[in-house]
Amino acid sequence: MSRNLLIAVVGMSLAACSVTDKAANSSAAAPQAAAVPSGTEALAMSSAPPPLGLPAVDEPGLLGSDPYDALSLGKKQYRANNFGLAEKYFRRAVETHPRDAEAWVGLAASYDRLRRFDLADRAYAQAVHIVGPTAEILNNEGFSYMLRGDYAQARAKLVEAHVIEPGNPYVANNLHLLNESAHSGKAIE
Repeated sequence: MSRNLLIAVVGMSLAACSVTDKAANSSAAAPQAAAVPSGTEALAMSSAPPPLGLPAVDEPGLLGSDPYDALSLGKKQYRANNFGLAEKYFRRAVETHPRDAEAWVGLAASYDRLRRFDLADRAYAQAVHIVGPTAEILNNEGFSYMLRGDYAQARAKLVEAHVIEPGNPYVANNLHLLNESAHSGKAIE
């Protein structure tokens, strides 16, 4: 099974190379016409996500610039409230790019939504280790503590974020949410 998969992957990469060579040769023959791939050529040249289970390749370039890289797919799944899938993609992103703080924060936020606060704390610690205690990370940690019902820790993190970035609307919103939740006695979901 895995041998067939490997053969298919190699075959697809060779097909993409020949399509790219054909496009380059046709554009060299007619410089006045724009070389725009169409149909199957565009499909062959587009990047597709590697299937789950295959190791992701540490590609050069900025993580998140490709709509099908692990960071982008994690964000997409998180926005769709698919926190389990988001966690898998963010975990893949931190495995291939361990110095990417954005991927660590996404992983931590996914763990928060899955109520795996122990893992969220570890992921936030990794992000802080990379970029320091930014207002964004402190804000997310504050929200994490609100989800747990630990309003004292939440307030401490959110106030710290507010000191760093007083005009941040997300921090202000979470402080407001914290005050409402503490007064009403309703937990944050």
